[in-house]
Amino acid sequence: MPFEFIKTDIPEVILVKPVVFKDNRGFFMETYKKSNFEKVGINTDFVQDNHSKSIKGVLRGLHYQNEPFAQGKLVRCIRGKIFDVAVDIRKGSPTFGKWIGYELSEENKLMLWIPKGFAHGFLTLSEEAEVIYKVSGEEYSPQYDAGIIWNDPDIGIKWPLDNIDEVLLSDKDKNLPNLKNADINFVYGG
Repeated sequence: MPFEFIKTDIPEVILVKPVVFKDNRGFFMETYKKSNFEKVGINTDFVQDNHSKSIKGVLRGLHYQNEPFAQGKLVRCIRGKIFDVAVDIRKGSPTFGKWIGYELSEENKLMLWIPKGFAHGFLTLSEEAEVIYKVSGEEYSPQYDAGIIWNDPDIGIKWPLDNIDEVLLSDKDKNLPNLKNADINFVYGG
């Protein structure tokens, strides 16, 4: 199998380690293979691919789309290094409000599967980083777009920051609500 699927402390969020074939010419790896992903329970059709470029200190998130336009994301960093985070926002979930974070980089080639019902964000750790992610569920819908402030004390994400004042946020991300006041319509299904 060209992937190792690693369960995290939040079982629905899966760290994906691809098999990388390296030689003197460079490397080759598969970044997605439907049959392999289905074997571990990631049964989804991807509807959109996104690509972002950010400079050091940019923090994007925490973003999600509410039902009926909810999205899952398969995230990877193809250039540079990021700290990628998923937060469980499914009401009634045993891990509601808990977060998981991993360093994704062009060197480690790790990917993070973040299913529907989770908020997502990342911090750029290198001078520049490019992130691509496949989106499942529904395409982007401004009407259902929502988010949570990145530094909500009730969530308590331990961002790898030397100086909190160096975080670069969009105007939208600066004004997101905390988890208690967020517009969330996800309910844990058991």
